[in-house]
Amino acid sequence: MTSVHTNVADVVRFIIEIDKLKAITRKVKPLTVDRYENPAEHSWQIALLAWSLAPFASAPVDIDRVVKLLLVHDIGEIDTGDTMAFVTEGMAERKKAERAAVERIFGLLPPAERNEMLALWLEFEEERTPEARLAHAADRAMPVLLNLANNGQSWRENGITYDRVIARVGPQIEAGCPALWEHLRVRLEQEKAKGWFMISPT
Repeated sequence: MTSVHTNVADVVRFIIEIDKLKAITRKVKPLTVDRYENPAEHSWQIALLAWSLAPFASAPVDIDRVVKLLLVHDIGEIDTGDTMAFVTEGMAERKKAERAAVERIFGLLPPAERNEMLALWLEFEEERTPEARLAHAADRAMPVLLNLANNGQSWRENGITYDRVIARVGPQIEAGCPALWEHLRVRLEQEKAKGWFMISPT
């Protein structure tokens, strides 16, 4: 009985710890409020996006596993904070720090749950399974969808070019959900003329 009580207490401790994810700031704003979203909101939304897109995935997927991948993929940002997807400098150092962070945070759980969540986090990072590829497609697509619905808010604020958007999100979205990329590719081309992107230097 003591072991069960201890394990439940560990789960509760973990859940309270991950509440800190709500305080991390991303670069994209929700559509209805004048503030930046947080990774907890982002993770919930992309889990629903991936679930909805499962019939269009590039290969059959276990959607329950995809949702789990997305629910854990940003947990490390509790310790590291969020870095905009277009920032590539220092990537190796950031990934090392994020790995240490998830090991600390998942380490609050009982061993079985800790091992499962860490394995899911690593699966997402490695992008080798159909589930991880669909998860990455949803993760990359959601900021694009919000920007398309919000007059290019984060692209304009951060001086992002059209070419950088295409290069950064296109390959992963297409690998996980080709139909979604075809939709977004057309939308991005249509909206390019509206001045939402920084002009590439010639």
